[in-house]
Amino acid sequence: MLNRHSVQTSLVVVVVAIAAIGPALLTPAVSVAQGFSDSDTREIASYMLTESGLAKYTQAVKNLGPMANRMSSTCDSDEDEGEQSLDQFADRIEATPGAKAAIQSAGMTAREYVVFTLSLFQTGLAAWAVSQPGGKLPPGTAMANVNFYRAHEAALQALGKRIQAADCDGDDGAEDDKEDER
Repeated sequence: MLNRHSVQTSLVVVVVAIAAIGPALLTPAVSVAQGFSDSDTREIASYMLTESGLAKYTQAVKNLGPMANRMSSTCDSDEDEGEQSLDQFADRIEATPGAKAAIQSAGMTAREYVVFTLSLFQTGLAAWAVSQPGGKLPPGTAMANVNFYRAHEAALQALGKRIQAADCDGDDGAEDDKEDER
């Protein structure tokens, strides 16, 4: 089951550990929305990744950096309050002081942030699957999203590192902000 920590670190999982889980991707369907309703699963699968969406998402991640540890309170806990819907994910994010404003100031809603995150994660898994010998596009995955992911892989890796640096280790991302300004 996914929890709010999973949402915050999903890009890290895609760019850092995808090879470790790769064999599991050879199953017919790749879905990060296990336990979600059919409509939520379809929404994630049908979401089209775009330049505009990535720009907003990147800004939202930067805005959320200082509060990543508060959003990831499960880092030192065995607590698993897995959300069962996109709305529950969005509600959990919005319940973190400042998170709603940080995401909205980037031009997204909390729900759009969650859908983009999960779509990006699912697309990353699909891109890996397609790249394997004999690999095929998982059913329900848009090849346009895979192509988008491949075209932006370097930027997504940098974004994943930014999330990882701010997540669960006490770093507020300030050092990354200084590098961005140079």
